Amino acid sequence: MKKRPRISAFPKCYLEEISQKRTMSVFDWIQMAKDLPAEGLEMYEGFLWELTDSFLGRLSDELSRCNFEMPMLCCSPDFTHPERSKRLAAVEYQKKMIEVAFKLGGAGTVCRVLSGQRWPEVDLQRGLDYASEGILACIPTAQSLGVVLGIENHYKDGFWLYPEFAQKMEVFLALLARIPESSNFGVQYDPSNAVVAGDDPLALLDAVLPRVVSMHASDRYLAPGASLDDLKHAEGSAGYSKLLLHGVTGKGLNNYPEIFRRLSASGYSGWISIEDGMNGMGEMRESLLFLQEMVHTFYPTTE
Repeated sequence: MKKRPRISAFPKCYLEEISQKRTMSVFDWIQMAKDLPAEGLEMYEGFLWELTDSFLGRLSDELSRCNFEMPMLCCSPDFTHPERSKRLAAVEYQKKMIEVAFKLGGAGTVCRVLSGQRWPEVDLQRGLDYASEGILACIPTAQSLGVVLGIENHYKDGFWLYPEFAQKMEVFLALLARIPESSNFGVQYDPSNAVVAGDDPLALLDAVLPRVVSMHASDRYLAPGASLDDLKHAEGSAGYSKLLLHGVTGKGLNNYPEIFRRLSASGYSGWISIEDGMNGMGEMRESLLFLQEMVHTFYPTTE
């Protein structure tokens, strides 16, 4: 019998308010999310104003009290930084975040990793070397705790200057090929990021499907008059390009029925996390209901 994926939510709409401006806390977000049709709340490293056991314990207790699990902690290590000391610091910080992911979610929790920024002075081969070295250095820590590292085909961390080094499918797959298959490492798949990279989300999914351990689900739209090539001019500016718009999942550029058909056929049963709310909580609810519909349509039987 086929096990269904579970749905979680991530408040991209409040990323700056919680992580940078600190005009609201992660506890405020949990209270706002209590009535959403989701079983989990994904976390981001910037939401953790402290890394003390006291703070993490309060956060874990609040999630449990509100009947949420914490399926994934999103981290953004910059393994490709041109300075060796910065790369080593990124590895140590990521190891700490793996421990935090375990404290919040336990064994089986996904801790996202990235390759790093596309620094102009770091060429392709050096970038692949740096990124793979960083990830491989973190896997033993993940293994010791039963945490799963998930490398994302990312566009750009919200507070980075440069886009993801392994943004393009060709580079992403080259990096993935350098990391041996392991129960503690896999792919955090995001179809919208493939769209932004100018790649076919379904082609990427086909290439990585056996190694998918988690998924982000959102939909992207280009601003009126914009093209994907225009995104190149956003490099060197912190944050996401204003040319990218978010909307209700299922109404944008992604073919979600085909994505779910492939996930179901492969036996995927991990978490699927919505990244939404840029236009209000109403759209986040609508997106979550759409994902629930997709799960029930393509996973008709459960165990």
